[in-house]
Amino acid sequence: MAKRDYYDILGVTRSSTADEIKKAYRKMAIKYHPDKNPGDKQSEENFKEAAEAYEVLSNAEKKRRYDQFGHAGGAASPNGGGGGGGHMNMEDIFSQFGDIFGGGGGGGSPFDSFFGGQQQTRGGRRAARGSNLRIKVKLSLEEIAKGVEKKVRVNKQVVCETCDGSGAKDKSSFNTCQTCNGSGAVRRVTNTILGQMQTTSTCPTCNGEGTQITSKCTTCHGDGLTRGEETISINIPAGVSEGMQLSMSGKGNAAPRGGIPGDLIILIEETPHDSLKREGNNVIYDLHISFIDAAIGASIEVPTIDGKAKIKIDPGTQGGKILRLKGKGVPEVNSYHRGDQLIYINIWTPKVLSKEERDVLDRLKESPNFKPQPGKNEKSFFDKMKEYFE
Repeated sequence: MAKRDYYDILGVTRSSTADEIKKAYRKMAIKYHPDKNPGDKQSEENFKEAAEAYEVLSNAEKKRRYDQFGHAGGAASPNGGGGGGGHMNMEDIFSQFGDIFGGGGGGGSPFDSFFGGQQQTRGGRRAARGSNLRIKVKLSLEEIAKGVEKKVRVNKQVVCETCDGSGAKDKSSFNTCQTCNGSGAVRRVTNTILGQMQTTSTCPTCNGEGTQITSKCTTCHGDGLTRGEETISINIPAGVSEGMQLSMSGKGNAAPRGGIPGDLIILIEETPHDSLKREGNNVIYDLHISFIDAAIGASIEVPTIDGKAKIKIDPGTQGGKILRLKGKGVPEVNSYHRGDQLIYINIWTPKVLSKEERDVLDRLKESPNFKPQPGKNEKSFFDKMKEYFE
């Protein structure tokens, strides 16, 4: 299903200011927050959708790319992470709230306390997040034109199978944290000019776990992670280009203690084609023909992305002429539009001639048809431009 327009999601226009966009997102976030709509899957999707839209429109560079290229521009972000959202998880979304709702620092934002801290685990601790992984995938021009499923083997951090990611030798290796009494959070009361204020922060002793490990797992040495390998299937859409980055949520490095896995970032590389060259969504082919074929015409087979195709060379074809095969180029990402194949005609001249060939050409040289007649056989540049604009 096609993605909705980011401006429509937030109810703003392209001319809206940054403050207006922020205000619109704040309104949507409060309306669809999971704590306010428990168990409502549609509200959760709307919540994520609004966060994705704000993540793009609040960033000047991402907004510029989106205004120019739409959702495909976000996918091509040069800064990694998929650029235009699309794969945001709840951890990414809640990380925005320090800016939107005035929070920041270690004590959480007012938004956290208003909704009960949905983004946090026990005791108010944010779930740990695994790091992102980046890989390169090489694609042929044919694969780019049609889209392809690639299976890659990725070496990464995975959850330790011995301790199931807990980092402990066994269940008896956990003790209740004495600092927070198992809550995972510590509360402090401070006196201010406005009176007493209570703040809650992550317990520094157990890092919000509520427990401490007394005996570590011998396999992962308490990290909860080991090195492993996973075969991942990547569905690459048609029309991607060199340098474009795609993102797969949750396919990066695992996180300890049941945290959120990182993302897998896929960098696209195009392998050169033997005879075709890509320019945007068009495909270029340099066709070299003899001046005999150019003079009397010919039927010639040329390569395309979809296989061989026959084209007709009209008698009297001049060097530099461009033939166009409609719809034989590369499709746009997430679009039905497809570029063309452009065939550049080059007249090939032999460098070595036999005596018989030279004699024939010497005789033809005196013929009026073999003398350049640009005024008769070829329209001037200005005539061509006039026809083009008319």
